Amino acid sequence: MLILITYDVNTETAAGRKRLRQVAKQCVNYGQRVQNSVFECIMDLAKAREVKEILINIIDKEKDSLRFYYLGNNYKTKVEHIGVKPSIDVEGTLII
Repeated sequence: MLILITYDVNTETAAGRKRLRQVAKQCVNYGQRVQNSVFECIMDLAKAREVKEILINIIDKEKDSLRFYYLGNNYKTKVEHIGVKPSIDVEGTLII
């Protein structure tokens, strides 16, 4: 299923900038960055729960926020892209 993960991390302090780097690094491990703080991730619910727990343990709930949008398996009809940086087919064949 496609899950959109978005985050907003307060970067006013060094600790906040560190949290931002940690959240981004984790998200890169699980999906494709489509905007600065937005990742498209193809994963099942078990993996989604695991990633969610990892991210929750990084952020400061008093200063930062996470959002998870569960778009399901029929996401291709729910996502429209306009402009630069077209998406790759995350379920397609990888050619090296």
